[in-house]
Amino acid sequence: MQLNFKIKWTNNNAYHRRYVCQAVLGHKATVFCLAYSSNGDRFASGSADKNVIIWNESHEGILRFNHNDSIQCLAFCSSEVMLLSCAVAEFGIWTLEQKTVRRHKTQARICCCTWSLDGRCFALGLFNGVISIRDKYGEEKRKIERTAISPVWSMSLNPNRENKQIDLAVADWSPALSFYNLSGDLVAEEKNLTFDPCCIDYFTLGEFIIMGGSNRKVSLYTQEGLSLGVIAELDSWVWACRTKPNTQFVDRYVYRENMTDVVVQHLLSDKTGPRIKCRDLVRKVAVYRNKLAVQLSDRVNIYELENAEMSPISYRHTETILANFECNLLVVCYSHILLCQALSFEKRLQCYNFKGIKEREWLLNSLIRYIKVVGGIAGREALIIGLKNGQIVEIFVDNPFPVELLKITGVVRCVDLSLHRRKVAVVDEKNICFVYDIKSKELLYEEPNVTSIAWNIQHEDILCFSGNDTLRVKSRDYKVYSQPMPGFVVGFSATQVFCLHMFVMSTIEVPLFHQVKEYISRKLFQEAYSVACLGIVESDWEYLAERALENLEFEIARKAFIRTMNYERVDMVESVKVLSS
Repeated sequence: MQLNFKIKWTNNNAYHRRYVCQAVLGHKATVFCLAYSSNGDRFASGSADKNVIIWNESHEGILRFNHNDSIQCLAFCSSEVMLLSCAVAEFGIWTLEQKTVRRHKTQARICCCTWSLDGRCFALGLFNGVISIRDKYGEEKRKIERTAISPVWSMSLNPNRENKQIDLAVADWSPALSFYNLSGDLVAEEKNLTFDPCCIDYFTLGEFIIMGGSNRKVSLYTQEGLSLGVIAELDSWVWACRTKPNTQFVDRYVYRENMTDVVVQHLLSDKTGPRIKCRDLVRKVAVYRNKLAVQLSDRVNIYELENAEMSPISYRHTETILANFECNLLVVCYSHILLCQALSFEKRLQCYNFKGIKEREWLLNSLIRYIKVVGGIAGREALIIGLKNGQIVEIFVDNPFPVELLKITGVVRCVDLSLHRRKVAVVDEKNICFVYDIKSKELLYEEPNVTSIAWNIQHEDILCFSGNDTLRVKSRDYKVYSQPMPGFVVGFSATQVFCLHMFVMSTIEVPLFHQVKEYISRKLFQEAYSVACLGIVESDWEYLAERALENLEFEIARKAFIRTMNYERVDMVESVKVLSS
């Protein structure tokens, strides 16, 4: 976004190299705010010309509506297609079902807005320090009149359903950070800030908070408001910050061919990129995000993805590390390579930058048996390591101290962390898979005859594992779904499992309706809906909708019927909901 009449749409997939893909015209004055829908197929723009424009993913304007004042902020609901648009002293709610946008007046200037995770309510932060809690139809249900009259410049509703105390985090220009429940009670002591906060956001389901503002920094806080450190420093005020919830990437597979060539395979499209001719013996390869490392006989070549949108498998050579490393394991991060030296009996892990300078070294308690990069900030990534003595440790590239997560009785053969890093799955030398809660160290369940594992990178609770030519999918400690599959599972995203068999990587579609039915049988309809959103067929959506309606779960039933475009049943759900209330 920029302060003129154009909206510039950019591609950030190539990380620090940004590409302006398209500039779209539509407004007649300064564009103040943008918002993307949760599924990414629409975005909205608000301007000083008092207009809101909704655009499709092809960047074509599909709808325009106006307010009586310039647009201040926008927010899409994450659970369904609803847009909250706020002007100076009024707001409106746009939905797919309504042809017109009804406007509601407010008693003071609107500074910010936020939706709850389930879409049942939203909050407005006003210039006079008041917070207005309203239902999705715009009716005010609660007014929080705070002692501080400073403008509520940013706030965020807590997405963590397990936290029954804190519902809303509020940042004002007193300056302070405070926490409220939806009854309007202050539930924790205000945290005084040394800067004016401009943006706040929960992430990892409400476990942490990020905040930025006049201090020109983005900082990390606990959910109680305790400062943990600085994530990024910038040259000017930070007006907006959002977190990307998932930083694991499994859509590319790199392999050696003819001993001297490297081939990159894009798993989602099943295409292979141009062959990288190294003209030397390829000893090891490693890939992470947009980086590729190839170890040759006397050097390590570093390649970078040219343009993830235009060509997700085309790499260019950027760096060369002139060194002959005798290593058993090699991984690459955004600006480092990490290797386990064979001459140090595989206990020593070393970190080199792309100039060949050793920056850090870790001496672990036992032989390293497994290592995986699990994401993080560029230059500060986290790695999970399994040791022969049963230890599972986590290290950060910029930290010299390993952190022990867990210890089992056997040798660690394979290990993986769940989406929000709350659970760890471990396979030992006896081919038994153990799943633990990281915080409590409690054993949640175990499965026999397992050789490889992978958590679903889009869902916290779904795990797949392979062994004895069988693929199995499990959610929590419920029943297992299985199907024949030779090879090893190496990745799991939504309904796609990535399997390696006889040096060939393939993509297998697995049905998730079994997991949906397991949740339904336990009356866990919100969890069933979250799994269904990963991908089920129309008849399965109908089944979920009918079971939800039978159990008076009207919101789940309505959203499931919308998925099948059965609008007669949607109207019926609304009627039954009114009668039951």
